[in-house]
Amino acid sequence: MLLSSVAVVAGFIFLVWGADRFVLGASATARNFGISPLIVGLTIVGFGTSAPEMLVSGMAAYQGNPGISIGNALGSNITNIALVLGITALIVPLTVHSGIIKRELPILLLVLVLALLLLVDGNLGQGDGLFLLLGMFLMIFWVVRLGLKERDSGDLMSSEFDAEIPEGMPTSKATFWLVVGMVVLFVSSQILVWGAVNIAKAFGVSDLIIGLTIIAIGTSLPELAATVASALKKEHELAIGNIIGSNMFNILGVMALPGLIYPSAVPDGVLTRDYPVMIGLTIALFLMAYGFRGKDGKINRVEGGLLLSAFCGYMYWLYLAAV
Repeated sequence: MLLSSVAVVAGFIFLVWGADRFVLGASATARNFGISPLIVGLTIVGFGTSAPEMLVSGMAAYQGNPGISIGNALGSNITNIALVLGITALIVPLTVHSGIIKRELPILLLVLVLALLLLVDGNLGQGDGLFLLLGMFLMIFWVVRLGLKERDSGDLMSSEFDAEIPEGMPTSKATFWLVVGMVVLFVSSQILVWGAVNIAKAFGVSDLIIGLTIIAIGTSLPELAATVASALKKEHELAIGNIIGSNMFNILGVMALPGLIYPSAVPDGVLTRDYPVMIGLTIALFLMAYGFRGKDGKINRVEGGLLLSAFCGYMYWLYLAAV
């Protein structure tokens, strides 16, 4: 038990560090090849912050634990909105000016509805996984087109990415960090899944609950660090954009992996508890961040507190389901 706990903690630490190195190397390499910082930010950074979820979910599915994979995808989205944005808004109230974010939010809701339609039959099969993966590539294509269209528009998100994406790093150094990040992500995900599965067995808790709680919170640590850091720099668009991009990648990319690698039935509770909570929180984010009648969207401290309270309530609900 002690060894499993150490494995989980060590896995999380190296997972966060590996994701940071991967994003640094990939974004610097792309910028050196002349790719717009806005496109790099909307694609590579969004994918990179979801890399821990993808590696952990892929590894869990490969080892025959699809419940961890599905729980990780849904739990990470819930954690990103309720915990990450809740904490961030308590520290720094967020204001949304970006038209890019306002276009991405309806797409995120559409993605959630389409994924739900795939799951209502109670199974996540290879066909579902392929459909989700295709959706991810279509989303990347749409985001790149959006980035090309908006890169010279003066959108605040574009200028924030321009300031954040590393410039001047030699390609050899960027490639080194890219490779190191990928290797560390792969190894740490194996260690983390091994420890989490052993803890679940020791306490008699389902793989789904472990994926929704310990794994989801741990793999969302990069989003928490990136979002709080962006908010403290007054880069509010970047803070919320990271969450929206990560959540889209989680549903389309992370959720596709258990379907492709280890097709299985959808665990009990996903369609009646976890998915409705995720959609409800996403709608709440839409209402807060979108802004209506020409006004900017805002997430103030009161709303941040409500999001955090919702997360605590959801965790208690899972606790009751586990005991």
